[in-house]
Amino acid sequence: MFGPLLRQDIAIDLGTANTIIMVDGEVVIDEPSIVAIDQTKNRVIAVGQEALHMHEKTHKNIRTVRPLRGGVIADFAMAEAMIRGFLAKIPGSRRLLKPNLRLMVCIPSGITEVEERAVRDSAERAGAREVYLIHEPMAAALGMNLEVEAPKGNMIIDIGGGTTEIAVITLGGIVCDRSIRIAGDELNADIVEYIRRQHNLHIGEKTAEKIKIDIGAALSNIPDPPPNRNVSGRDIMTGTPRTLSVSYREVVNAIDKSISKILEGVLQALSATPPEVAADLVEQGIHMAGGGALLRGLDQRVSQQTNLPVRIADDPLRAIAKGTSFALQNLHKFQFLFIKS
Repeated sequence: MFGPLLRQDIAIDLGTANTIIMVDGEVVIDEPSIVAIDQTKNRVIAVGQEALHMHEKTHKNIRTVRPLRGGVIADFAMAEAMIRGFLAKIPGSRRLLKPNLRLMVCIPSGITEVEERAVRDSAERAGAREVYLIHEPMAAALGMNLEVEAPKGNMIIDIGGGTTEIAVITLGGIVCDRSIRIAGDELNADIVEYIRRQHNLHIGEKTAEKIKIDIGAALSNIPDPPPNRNVSGRDIMTGTPRTLSVSYREVVNAIDKSISKILEGVLQALSATPPEVAADLVEQGIHMAGGGALLRGLDQRVSQQTNLPVRIADDPLRAIAKGTSFALQNLHKFQFLFIKS
């Protein structure tokens, strides 16, 4: 599928939970950000979906690793291996010419210089000739077709796996932002802890994720509520497998503190927004992206807290990747948005 040099530009949404790779505006990889390692031979045996199937089911010779935590690289070597693995999975990847390979990677707005360098180094060591970085809120805005260069204020809330990115943008720049390391992974942990505390049942990370997706909600009263969901795990008292029924209202209680912290970050960003830009938000509203935007009732809760209209991206899971790809395809136009390595 790769043509001559134009097809050497690859956009990567390197997320804590999922990695999305786009080539020429098309999604070619959308898989979990996880690596499986054979510890006896010290080599990677699987990345992405194959590694996720092994997660929490491995024996002592196989270990699964999530290279990113809180939106940043926690394991440099594994991040590099994961990027290499994903690039190798791209259809036609054998025809990739590494001397002509350019990567654009989106990063949290609150990233440190050290964390930024880790992203650059991982991408470069994976084979990229040039690496460009773009902040996630700006990529999300581009992915939602917002006029980022216009003299209008827009607020972006991107709730991913490791971080919640909150930013107010105008005239091609970020006026104020908050990067909170509370997002999808923290909500999963909240659910695991709630089920353990309230029902003496130990469940895994993947089960908690499924509960969140199937019956998760941010409000206790939502239209068309989901039915109760059966959940299986290990009984803490007896050590034997057990199944129980969980309601969506229990999930609301489980994740309420984390949702409140996200809302607190939104209010802090609004309070730091200049008056004229804040006035724009009355009309422009708040735009939500990322997997967390799909949580039932979260848009309503944000709207109630801020008294602003809230709009969810048409494709919240891929909005950042689409924006990153769009910026890469229009490199000459959006050079002011990113830093070339």
